[in-house]
Amino acid sequence: MEFQIDKFEIGKGRTFIIAEIGNNHNGDFERAKFMIDKAVEIGADCAKFQMRQIKEVYRKRSIEKSGEDLGTEYVIDLLNRFELTVDQQKQLANYCVQKGILYLCTPWDTKSVDILESFNVAAYKVASADLTNLPLLDKLVSTNKPLILSTGMNTSEEVNLTVDFLKERNCNFALLHCNSTYPAPFHDINLNWIGKLKEKHPIIGYSGHERGIAVSIAAVSLGAVIVERHFTLDRKMEGPDHAASLEFNEFKALVDGIREVDQAMGSDKSRTLSQGEMINRENLGKSLVAAKGLKKGTILKACDIKVLSPGQGLSPQFYPTLLGKKLNRDMLEEDFFFSTDISDTKVFPRDYTFKRPWGVPVRFHDFNKYNELVNPDIYEFHLSYSDMELDPADFLSGTYNCGFVVHAPELFKGSHLMDLATPNAEYRKISMQETQKIIDLTRKLKTYFPSEKRPMIVANIGGFSMDATIDKALIPSYYEQFFKSLSELDTEGIEIIPQTMAPFPWHFGGQRYQNIFVLVDEFEKYCAVHKLRMCFDVSHTMLTCNHYQLDFYEFIKKVAPYTAHLHLGDAKGLNGEGLQIGEGEIDMERMCSILNEGCPDASFIPEIWQGHKNDGEGFWIAFEKLEGLL
Repeated sequence: MEFQIDKFEIGKGRTFIIAEIGNNHNGDFERAKFMIDKAVEIGADCAKFQMRQIKEVYRKRSIEKSGEDLGTEYVIDLLNRFELTVDQQKQLANYCVQKGILYLCTPWDTKSVDILESFNVAAYKVASADLTNLPLLDKLVSTNKPLILSTGMNTSEEVNLTVDFLKERNCNFALLHCNSTYPAPFHDINLNWIGKLKEKHPIIGYSGHERGIAVSIAAVSLGAVIVERHFTLDRKMEGPDHAASLEFNEFKALVDGIREVDQAMGSDKSRTLSQGEMINRENLGKSLVAAKGLKKGTILKACDIKVLSPGQGLSPQFYPTLLGKKLNRDMLEEDFFFSTDISDTKVFPRDYTFKRPWGVPVRFHDFNKYNELVNPDIYEFHLSYSDMELDPADFLSGTYNCGFVVHAPELFKGSHLMDLATPNAEYRKISMQETQKIIDLTRKLKTYFPSEKRPMIVANIGGFSMDATIDKALIPSYYEQFFKSLSELDTEGIEIIPQTMAPFPWHFGGQRYQNIFVLVDEFEKYCAVHKLRMCFDVSHTMLTCNHYQLDFYEFIKKVAPYTAHLHLGDAKGLNGEGLQIGEGEIDMERMCSILNEGCPDASFIPEIWQGHKNDGEGFWIAFEKLEGLL
């Protein structure tokens, strides 16, 4: 069911948050405006007020205080003092427009509905006290505006009657679970009733009057797509709503918490693995491996198979399937079994044709294997921090008639992440020392590849943070630190090319925040000034565009002129990086057309997650799909 208020598509993954100012301005118009400012600062979607014509709401006897209940007398006294004028309400509605926050109002009588209709409000909120007020509801239905109805202080039967009344009139409405006490005791709130309300009507929210924010956040996890809380500048102020209201810091924490839950809710369609989980699965999971050296043609028995980490091979769940299979290749002891060992299908390398230099990512230990399988224009050596201690002469010999690129480690020994942009001088010093070692190792490699004139080093140069993005005002200082680092390194004969980054890199199997070399306007600015070239990782950039809702193909046009080298892989969503070509959201034909025009000479490798497994099968599949496009 669709439920839209103004620009807000409610129920589409983002909770609609109402800051109920109500009468907490205590009749002070300037305070009301200030509270709107604070509601904007908090991040609420809506600032809501109340309007009532006292004479339309209460009996004359009550207004005249002729022996009525003391509670009613107290409420009327406050309302007489705290109600804003119609003109002031209209000014507040206009002020909300200026400030970019939605103005809503709860009318307590039909005359107030007529007044608010002249404001052209987008929807109406109905107080719990009026859920059973069918004449008022009928008036509101006639406006053809969406309604949000709180259900506090009403029985199930009363809720059912009103729901039927609204559905008979084809009204577009939402129901809010609510306990109408101020503040509400936790043991009376009964959040599980949200589930029962959803059986009555699909669009359900929560209007809270409890202390704190935990219950309201929990309501979102139970299916509330609207959350309303009272907002006050001071809980000790006069008036019944203040005690059940949230002050600025609490309300801000509530909004931040709900936005985190919005992101975490995901989908109930299937269980998908995040990139961080895949990294940890690879490192910590188990695989089926050869218990001993095995010859092609062996009929596999239990004694031929072991279960060991890491999780880079065939899952142990396929152990029964593997038993009795005829082995189609020779295996060394503890070699991984792969899916091709049970399916008998495998893609093998061949000669590929591209109009630009193409290459394969390798490690020192598997370089000779790949050199026997293919004849690429370049190799990209992916280094780990332990590789930096190795002597290339133990793996390479003579010279090779192709070029090479080095991919610097982003993790050094001692759990030190490369960060040439950090303001921490001591941390940057260590990164500088390790980066210089990479440069020196690259010079050694150059002796084996004499045709490579100026080797490139691809680097994730840092600028990350742990729990949140850094203040935008600090971004230039991080770039300044990086270029300072670059000037202090001995890069003679070497070119360091930063990699385009996604907003959320994975370090130690967990998410971090990336602050530089993410957005294209920064590339254009700093690359032009510093004559810097980039490694364009298209998968990272697709995730960036998905997160910031940018046009990926326009992004490519802008970054292509600064691109020296390409990492090509598909991507999906916010963290689905390094997918096989054609398995993500990228229109490869369109992307390659732009790259062919914008950076026709840039070299490329397929950057496919675990593409090296099973003798590089993921790379060969990628080449098959890219051939003819580049």
